[in-house]
Amino acid sequence: MEEGPAADTDTDTDAASDQVSGAEAPAEEASAGEKKTPSGEAPAVEESTSAEEPPAEEETPPVEKAPAAEDSSASGQDTSEPDTSGQDTSDPDTSVGDGPAGPPDEPAAPRKWRDRHPVAARNVGWTVTGLSLLLICFALLMPTSAPKFTPGVFLRIPVEAVLGAAVLIVLPRRPRIAVAILAGASLGVLTVLNLLDVGFNMFLGRGFNVVLDWVLFDDAQSYLKDTMGNGGAIGAVIAVLALVLIVLVLMTLAVLRVSNVMTRNRDAASRVTLVVGTAWVTCAALGLQLSGPGIAARTTVARVEDRVNRVQATLKDEAAFAKEAKKDAFGGTPGDQLLTDLRGKDVMIAFIESYGRSAIEDEATAAGVDATLTAKNEALTKAGYSAKSGWLTSATYGGSSWLGHSTFLSGLWINNQNRYRTVTAGEHLTLTGAFKRTGAWRTVGVMPGVQKNWPEGKFYGLDNVYDSRELGYEGPKFSWSTMPDQYALSAFERLEHGKKRDKPLMSEIILTSSHQPWAPIPKMIPWDQVGDGSVYEGIEKAGKDPADVFYDSKKVKEEYGKSIQYSVNSLIDYVVKYGSKNTVLVFLGDHQPLASVSGSNASRDVPVSIVAHDKSVLDKIDDWGWTDGIKPDKSAPVWRMDSFRDRFLTAYGSTPAKR
Repeated sequence: MEEGPAADTDTDTDAASDQVSGAEAPAEEASAGEKKTPSGEAPAVEESTSAEEPPAEEETPPVEKAPAAEDSSASGQDTSEPDTSGQDTSDPDTSVGDGPAGPPDEPAAPRKWRDRHPVAARNVGWTVTGLSLLLICFALLMPTSAPKFTPGVFLRIPVEAVLGAAVLIVLPRRPRIAVAILAGASLGVLTVLNLLDVGFNMFLGRGFNVVLDWVLFDDAQSYLKDTMGNGGAIGAVIAVLALVLIVLVLMTLAVLRVSNVMTRNRDAASRVTLVVGTAWVTCAALGLQLSGPGIAARTTVARVEDRVNRVQATLKDEAAFAKEAKKDAFGGTPGDQLLTDLRGKDVMIAFIESYGRSAIEDEATAAGVDATLTAKNEALTKAGYSAKSGWLTSATYGGSSWLGHSTFLSGLWINNQNRYRTVTAGEHLTLTGAFKRTGAWRTVGVMPGVQKNWPEGKFYGLDNVYDSRELGYEGPKFSWSTMPDQYALSAFERLEHGKKRDKPLMSEIILTSSHQPWAPIPKMIPWDQVGDGSVYEGIEKAGKDPADVFYDSKKVKEEYGKSIQYSVNSLIDYVVKYGSKNTVLVFLGDHQPLASVSGSNASRDVPVSIVAHDKSVLDKIDDWGWTDGIKPDKSAPVWRMDSFRDRFLTAYGSTPAKR
């Protein structure tokens, strides 16, 4: 079907009609004087010769015709059939030749599909136009989080559509096409960004940051490769790129289609635009709404403004945070004035992946997790340990665990990748770094989730880092997790904790078995059977398929809860079996699980506990108001995660540097 260019030839066609009429007059005069012309010299007098009519016997010279054919051809109209019906030549569908008549025996041009099936062509045209309009409205009104996709959201009037229609109607042909293409491509880009917002809100509890979050796609690809294999990851990447391309192309074509239809029906389109615009103004003035957002919508305008504001805020934050990171109350404290009340203790700082408040309080997971915490608390008590617990508000949600780790250890609010890069490139004192500065501890890191070189180890003040390649694991991966938590702790015992040392040990341990997609989940086995991890082959094969769990809203919560139980069991059983009178354990979650598990309105709180055999260690934090045991009470204090470092350093004998 024809697009916009056909509509722009209306004025030219009227002029062409006058020229055609002018061309017909001398032709008629020539016809009247034909009898006076000697035989064999009569000129051609018809405007065009029908392909079905027999040609004249004499050679006929070409006759100049009305100069409207160029526009008609440009509009995409069929110009292959001459006008022999006497129709008004001002019809834009009328084709007027601009050259000599074809050979006498030239066959009739084939009729186009739309000419043979005009009703079907008209129905297809209206269907395509309707779908184009719906696609545009969907893009202009779509929300950025999955729970907000309700019918009421799309029963609104987008002001962007009204303004866009008004502009396209009045523009001349070439500028109109350029503006339509630009508008369609821009709307396609905004749609892709909105889809990214939906995904980020689902997984990370926040929208997509166009400045900082591109680096996360590399992590996403690694995650897909770990969980789906190399072929599956490549297929997923190709599918995503194809989707982006399809969205951009379809949105551009949709805007062009609607633009062309409006131009061919300029008067009707102007009236409709005026009526819809008036309705928008009325609804906006009266604040009319349909069970939720107002009928008069400016969703896209507001979203663009929000993105611009976030970009500006991000750029400003980078400079402001660089100054903030240089300020440190303990940055200049000498080593002999740090952590004096923990000297001689073996200190473990353990992060449990995705261990959030929802694990303890959500109905789908609470029963199993609470039972595990209760049982392990009894085991600790029986082994002579005591514990206190509270809540910390993490700087991240649903993922980006390194932001939670760095916030907890640095005492700075690291809630984006830019801040993370800034702080890790500097010399800000971390909690682990404070232990190293004293010279009284050997500091090590156990990082089963790290699968390549990790330069941040120097920033954290770790003497040695054991990543997944250095822990000696010969068993299978459990989806994203490179090895079971029990094995990682067993390797820690073999490589560091179980060896004789001339100084106590401070260790940072990351436990990954509770990382999404929470299938398959390892099982606890006797510690003396862990070996090199090959024993886990059968356990992994007997586990559940990630695809059967991750996309089932009920199963995913159940398996998430089981993964937390496994991690807690591994950690506490290790302390009970291998700990000593000098053991101090600090363990916490790095962030809440993704929104499909924790809920769209869940807090960012994670549990934190301190376990010690020496009761005097816990006496130092009596004024914190924490709950006894490893399960924090709902009413226990909630602190920002970045406040823990200074509280911990102060509680255990550290002196702020003099200014």
